[in-house]
Amino acid sequence: MLDLAIVIVNYNVCDLLRDCLRSVYASTGVTLEVCVVDNASPDGSADMVAREFPQAKLIRNTENMGYAAANNLGLRYFGYRDQASGQSAFSNQQSAIPRYALLLNPDTVVPPDAFAQMIALMDQNPAFGVSGPKLVRLDGTLDLACRRGFPTVEVSFWRLTKLSKIFPKSKRFGRYNMTYLDENQPAEIDSVVGAFMLVRREAIAQAGLLDEIFWMYGEDLDWAYRIKQCGWQVYYYPRVVVQHIKRASSGQSTAGAAKARYEFDRAMWLFYRKHYQAATPRPIDALVRFGLGLKGGPQLRSEMKPLEP
Repeated sequence: MLDLAIVIVNYNVCDLLRDCLRSVYASTGVTLEVCVVDNASPDGSADMVAREFPQAKLIRNTENMGYAAANNLGLRYFGYRDQASGQSAFSNQQSAIPRYALLLNPDTVVPPDAFAQMIALMDQNPAFGVSGPKLVRLDGTLDLACRRGFPTVEVSFWRLTKLSKIFPKSKRFGRYNMTYLDENQPAEIDSVVGAFMLVRREAIAQAGLLDEIFWMYGEDLDWAYRIKQCGWQVYYYPRVVVQHIKRASSGQSTAGAAKARYEFDRAMWLFYRKHYQAATPRPIDALVRFGLGLKGGPQLRSEMKPLEP
């Protein structure tokens, strides 16, 4: 049985993907298999994978179907399914599925022992359903997204009003990126980021796959939320450090950056609508929709509708 199934969704970052795969295949201490899902990259990424990494499973999409849907293609290739199985025991077929699934961005470079350390952590802590390492940018600074609190109405308000940046060490204001925590201190958190998101097979069996209403951004938060609802813990483990270039695909052009900004705002709306709107008092809901609509612009406002009376 494989220890680790790695899904890498790629769009137009051929050279970074090559570096990522080289680091993955230099890993030690675990058995693994890789599935690269290419979202119709025009830069020859898929041909590079087929030529230089024939051991990887390659799925060539004919269009850019987004991050969540593409990851689900890879997860299904490994046998994970998009339906909750409750607490029932695994069948023989299910027990052949790799013990852990990893969502990994192509703009990451992993140390040789990263996977072994992360899996050892999960094996030693059976309550952990999801874990992630410390992600650092090229300049060595922390990628703040690698440990997050869920964007509740209150947490989102502190972020929108910039109070989270003004008072990053405040436990009240700094919850979105948990900036009040020491970045080198392991901690139970709400969510890691999909750039490196290690998930236990049994947690996927209960929570299902990624929700494809999220095109880019938010799908990892939603997955962590659902997995935690099933009783699992999410853990940040900074003793493993992974390099993350970040926004390599979305920031390649002005249009790509604008699309990324819109999808981020849309993801916040979708997450709120799915998990918080029904329990939010009408006056607060109106303020939330006003703020999101103002930030997201006319395109997002056209998607937002008030709750039916």
